[in-house]
Amino acid sequence: MQSKEQFCKLISCTIARAATAALAIATVFALTVVLTQSGQGQTFKVLHTFTGGADGGNSYAGLTIDKAGNLYGTAYYDGSYGAGTVFKLSHEGAGWIFTLPYSFQGKPDGANPGAAVVFGPDGSLYGTTSFGGLQQCVNGWSTCGTVFNLKPAAAACKTALCPWTETVLYRFAGNPDGAVPDSEVVFDAVGNMYGTTLVGGTGGGTVFQMTPSNGGWKESVLHTFIGSDNGDGSRPMGGVLLDKAGNLYGTTQYGGTGQQAYGTVYQLTPTGGGWMENILYNFDFAGSGGYFPFAGLISDNSGNLYGATTQGALNSGAVFQIPPSGGTLIQLYAFETNADCYQQMQWSCYGPYDSLTMGPDGSLYGTTHSVGAYALGNVFKLTFSQGSWVYTSLHDFVGSDGAYPNGPLVFDKNGNLYGTTEEGGPNGPPCTGSPGGCGVIFEITP
Repeated sequence: MQSKEQFCKLISCTIARAATAALAIATVFALTVVLTQSGQGQTFKVLHTFTGGADGGNSYAGLTIDKAGNLYGTAYYDGSYGAGTVFKLSHEGAGWIFTLPYSFQGKPDGANPGAAVVFGPDGSLYGTTSFGGLQQCVNGWSTCGTVFNLKPAAAACKTALCPWTETVLYRFAGNPDGAVPDSEVVFDAVGNMYGTTLVGGTGGGTVFQMTPSNGGWKESVLHTFIGSDNGDGSRPMGGVLLDKAGNLYGTTQYGGTGQQAYGTVYQLTPTGGGWMENILYNFDFAGSGGYFPFAGLISDNSGNLYGATTQGALNSGAVFQIPPSGGTLIQLYAFETNADCYQQMQWSCYGPYDSLTMGPDGSLYGTTHSVGAYALGNVFKLTFSQGSWVYTSLHDFVGSDGAYPNGPLVFDKNGNLYGTTEEGGPNGPPCTGSPGGCGVIFEITP
């Protein structure tokens, strides 16, 4: 298991120490705030506060919802063995029941799940752990991470404590296959699985494929990122998007041909002899749309790509649109750094860390890591109206209700939104990942 400091250095998301103090102050100040609030016609509610105990702490990822409306997610730290958890929230009358399908042990099963779990074609859960496994990692990490599968117990469970069965499908070694798989996986129509590693290969990370083979899985590297020397990207954090033609799209935090190589939007196209990379856009310090695209991509019915950057534009990143063939990037909205950011973060706040979510009406929903009225992150909506995109903040976190949301949002069939925060919570308990609270799971109802 790796420390948060190591992880943040790896993805360049280290926040100034002043931010922790700011969160503590904001949390104490906001303890009098009722956790069910109404803003812009929305109602906000905390469904679970992580304690840093057996339930885990610091959920960096978003949630997955099943047909019954139950929620599944991951906590990066803590749990029964200190290596993170997979959790479930189930409807129980008008409330929710929190259970733990699995707690990671580090070796041999994986540690520190930094991405959401997803349902595979067989109806079970699949995911990645950033670290853990058995392989000694060649990139200086003790272990390189895993791809895993979780299945519920075969027999009906009569208590809330029945663990699921975890199977490690692949353990990364660092080179040539990559290390730190920090994004969720996606499936194609025939059951192949795709994902990214943040580092490894030759140092810049990889895009990998997992193919069912003889009752198990075979891993292959589709592309290895080199960096900025040849215009390639580096450190793909946001995973990949798969289109109907079988092309893969994604972003890299760094690399490209811009003046300072601050990230790319890329496409991988299958060819007879492998996969061909095409850089659709290079981010630059002074360019449109900001820079450092941590978030992955989503698409609309026309194939247009949507993503976000964490910094730049008005200093806190932006939401952008780009055609699937590349070309002109359109900035839909830029996040402005406010005075609280300069005072608390000693630099600027950070925009979205993960992918956007498209609503049924085509509106875009997302979270910012540390924008918002209190510089602790917010939930926002972008609506297309009369030729432009209109921004609405649905909720600004104050600390006692959560802080620093990292993951994307998910809708249920009634239009309710669900998400997680990395830190904060009503009681602000100390946590392995941060002293400012272990994070929450929240709901926003229309």
